[in-house]
Amino acid sequence: MPGLVHVVDDDESFRTAIARRLKLAGYEVVTYASALELLKSSVDDVHEGCILLDVRIPGLSGPDLQAQLIASGSTLPIIFLTGHADTPTTVRAIKAGAEDFLTKPISSEQLIDAIERALARQRAARAQRGRLDTFRACLATLTNRERQVFDLIVRGRINKQIAHELGTTERTVKAHRHQVMEKMQVHSLAELVSIAERLGMIGANEH
Repeated sequence: MPGLVHVVDDDESFRTAIARRLKLAGYEVVTYASALELLKSSVDDVHEGCILLDVRIPGLSGPDLQAQLIASGSTLPIIFLTGHADTPTTVRAIKAGAEDFLTKPISSEQLIDAIERALARQRAARAQRGRLDTFRACLATLTNRERQVFDLIVRGRINKQIAHELGTTERTVKAHRHQVMEKMQVHSLAELVSIAERLGMIGANEH
């Protein structure tokens, strides 16, 4: 499935035209006449998809809907559509994480390019979250002592220093180190440090 596009616009003829274009391009499309309609439908971000959102819709505006979706934890990419380019609104929406800002009238090619970019970004973010979940799951399999060794390795300590800090022998530290590498599914110290950074366990300048 190439993706589900949620179109939010109060102009019925525009909604119909956009839905027709997107369906022809192979997307699934759901349309909403207002921001509240979309909120009531409890859109999930389990499926690959994005939101095409008009900036000026009666009731809850596009940027206000964006803020509510972000607050609710939604990770669906948002592409704004506007009939009147307004720089402060554009900047605010982009800063808040909008994927793109397109001015009407819009060509099918521009629209599909923007949607494809949004979906590609969503796939990359999901893959990244998936990898982080895998790292966390691996980390959870470490014993307390292995976790201590992990913390010291990624901070640049050598076996001798780790043995001294933990009151054990270098040989024991080597054994723990081997277990840490196995359980974290890595082959080098650089990979281990990279995982620790991505999990926020150390700062980039801490090792």
